[in-house]
Amino acid sequence: MKRASYSNKNIIIDILSKSFDTNQSVNYIVKQDDKRQERIRYLMDYSFEVCYLFGEVYLSDDNKACALILYPDKKKTTLESVILDAKLIFNCIGIADIGKAMDREAKIKKLKPKERMYYLWFIGVDPKYQGSGIGTDLMQSLIEESEKQQRPIFLETSTLRNLPWYKKFGFETYNELVLSYKLYFLKRKLAKHKI
Repeated sequence: MKRASYSNKNIIIDILSKSFDTNQSVNYIVKQDDKRQERIRYLMDYSFEVCYLFGEVYLSDDNKACALILYPDKKKTTLESVILDAKLIFNCIGIADIGKAMDREAKIKKLKPKERMYYLWFIGVDPKYQGSGIGTDLMQSLIEESEKQQRPIFLETSTLRNLPWYKKFGFETYNELVLSYKLYFLKRKLAKHKI
């Protein structure tokens, strides 16, 4: 795993847009019209920018998988973040769905604990290479990084078939949210270090 540079942005947007094309949670937020795929790309662009500012962006060594990590305790409201949010509304969510998106985010925020975390916003593998172990290797590297930083990993998923994969890494479901789909809240506690 390597820290992505800004020049890797298009590779990361490509991987995530393909990986999350049919994701229920993504498609709940993205305006469903003839520009849906373009809007998903914009969501991934936005997510990259936010994590580049307030977290980490990682690529697998072969550039076939990526992860966006956010440190919520470091996220600040800046002119740049406000502009990013405004562009997200206009280019991805749509004016008519602002209320739906804000309501969803408020519900998610209420269920997330208020602690220092290693928030895994997105992890994706180019669909052509899924099932080859690239995602497993990337997740193992993310776990090692979270342990070094002493930050437990938190994430949400709407993909039921991914739950066993997360559980094999020690993730536990700590909450669920029912929207027009079910969103699972997962946490991986830090390993207990021997004294």
